Amino acid sequence: MPPARPRSTPRNPYTRLFAIPGATAFTLGNLIARLPMGMFSVSAVIMISGARGSYALAGAVTATGLAATAVVAPWTARLIDRHGQARVAVPATAIAALGSLSLLLCVRYGAPDWTLFASYAATATTPNTGGMSRARWAYLLKGDAPAVHTANSFEQAADELCFMLGPVLAAFLCGALFPQAGTLIGVVLLLTGVLTFAAQRATEPPPQGRTHSSEDARSPLRARGMPALLVGFLATGAVFGSLEVVTIAYADERGHKAAAGLILALQAAGSCAAGLVYGAVRPRGPLARRYLLCGAAMAALMTLPLLAVTLTGSLTALSGALLVAGMATAPTMVTGMTLVQHRTPVGRLNEGMTLAVTGLLGGIACGAAGGGWAVERLGPAAGYGVPVAAACLALLLSSAQACATSTPRRRPAPPPASNAA
Repeated sequence: MPPARPRSTPRNPYTRLFAIPGATAFTLGNLIARLPMGMFSVSAVIMISGARGSYALAGAVTATGLAATAVVAPWTARLIDRHGQARVAVPATAIAALGSLSLLLCVRYGAPDWTLFASYAATATTPNTGGMSRARWAYLLKGDAPAVHTANSFEQAADELCFMLGPVLAAFLCGALFPQAGTLIGVVLLLTGVLTFAAQRATEPPPQGRTHSSEDARSPLRARGMPALLVGFLATGAVFGSLEVVTIAYADERGHKAAAGLILALQAAGSCAAGLVYGAVRPRGPLARRYLLCGAAMAALMTLPLLAVTLTGSLTALSGALLVAGMATAPTMVTGMTLVQHRTPVGRLNEGMTLAVTGLLGGIACGAAGGGWAVERLGPAAGYGVPVAAACLALLLSSAQACATSTPRRRPAPPPASNAA
């Protein structure tokens, strides 16, 4: 059973969350473990390009790691659901840490290129720490929908915070110390965070074992409404990926490439702040309708960066537009993750949320490629049309899945009445 909740209910919903025994400890461990997620790819690119003189090789290695993660992560999450977080996450993290250290040594000592791909692919076993944290909140707050909403909002804000700080920290470490510093310190943080998180056994959801019920054994991919929802995460990821590439290209065209990181950080800051505010508000209305409204807001606000560069051409105006545009992304992600929790079969929560994150990562990769193509063919300013198109696609998909899930399933026709007297 989950730990007992405090009897008094604080007014601040976030204070209420962390009044639960053990919540602060597992959250601290999770934040430490989550920060390196934004460090490893940037560190790898800096390390490989500096040693081998090829950004193409660096990009190919990180893309291979992303593809491997898309395949391996759902299986890791399934094992976590079945056998427990601590029992699976710790050895999985150890394998990932060895992969990162192997990459560092292969780059440092001039090993063949194929060893870089193999080493980075091994990091795909890194567990989805954000998903494990959300699973703990769902277990601790079972039956309390407003509190789960607040917890999911906090987790999304934490994602945005790590997204802001991780790449900046990695670039600083690699530049100020030595090229391998970002990877090395990232490994230390990952191991420390996961071990701290896993040590909090009192808040860990019980392992589900092998489920025999046909409903529980069903893959999350086969749950009603999940496929369209996951494709929606893919489109939302494309918003993030294209926005990053196009902003870097636009800042470079204006002669201020170094400012791109700060401009993108403002977008993440807007999302982080909006996520915390959204979590403090009591949600109203059906969940699918809220998701649709959040998607509409994201599609509308994503037009602001396009208007800023088209009408003003100013990086200052673009920064303000991205800050405001980012305020719609966190509420969309929070509501989407809550929908994933509702639609994932019992006992498969980590797997369901990991599939959502995998879709998001795949969308980021596709969005980055689409944004790069648009920049090359149409120019950086026109490239801001890609995140607008991706946001509109996400809205269209959320509308489609809302209609599909609101339509009741057909029940089998009753057997004909007997004509016997």
